[in-house]
Amino acid sequence: MTLWLLNTVQALLLIALAPLGAAVLKKMKARLQNRSGPGLFQSYRDLRKLFGKEPILPEGASWIFRLAPYIIFASTALACAIVPVLLVQTPLSAAADVITLVGLFALARFFTALGAMDTGTAFGGMGASREMTFAALAEPAMLMSVFVVSMAAESTNLSTMIDHMLNGHFGLRPSLAFALVALLLVAVAETGRIPVDNPSTHLELTMVHEAMILEYSGRYLGLIEWANHMKLLLFMTLLLNLFCPWGIAEENTVPALLFSGGLLALKILFLQGILALMETWMAKMRIFRLPEYLGTAFLIAILGMLTHYILEGSA
Repeated sequence: MTLWLLNTVQALLLIALAPLGAAVLKKMKARLQNRSGPGLFQSYRDLRKLFGKEPILPEGASWIFRLAPYIIFASTALACAIVPVLLVQTPLSAAADVITLVGLFALARFFTALGAMDTGTAFGGMGASREMTFAALAEPAMLMSVFVVSMAAESTNLSTMIDHMLNGHFGLRPSLAFALVALLLVAVAETGRIPVDNPSTHLELTMVHEAMILEYSGRYLGLIEWANHMKLLLFMTLLLNLFCPWGIAEENTVPALLFSGGLLALKILFLQGILALMETWMAKMRIFRLPEYLGTAFLIAILGMLTHYILEGSA
């Protein structure tokens, strides 16, 4: 299999399986709450229903409102293409940079907020204001936590970082433990999961992301929901391949790729189980505590950086 074809296939797999990943997480949460829960293909049925409906535009909405869902979906799909999933080195490895990845997420976030404000509604403006406030804390924390790993690998390229961790350089490094905790906290916030946000409710006092997409319907809402599913699966893949890369293929052979895919699926199921347990046992935190939560993530990432310089500088 050529590398370009493999790169395309693994990106398409991530995009296509994202709704299934969200459905599996819902099923796990339902089982933990003694409910049967929706079927594993319910997310696909929801998306098919949304894409089959005619979108209704709010009064006063401009081209920005109509364009935003396509940019959100495209930027998230492009992020899926640059993150190493099954193979360490791909044709897009040169572009697989942490800063590029954060930039793509920021682009999607910017157009989500822009589309929300374009309608001029109170909920859209409120959600956009909250999202931008929290983004100012979440993005530095994410960058700092990944930079801790990049300092060990001496590169911000994701393929280089994964290769460095894979080939015996993981060790017992306290800085990596700090970076992992910080990135986990940021991932929960970035994907809008409990305790930061609750994607299944529309409570006025606490909603953040949902407030920005209340005016969307039809295929526009379908694109945004699909992008959210992709983002959740992408963060899980990034966390696992950065901090638990064992099994990812280093050679472009069918057995290695199949083994890599199977092991990654098992690791994602394990991570989804932990997330389902956390969302079942924990309550959503009050919204004014979110800056404290994200500030803690940034502080932990800073501790990771200091630990790297003080304890591991000569390692």
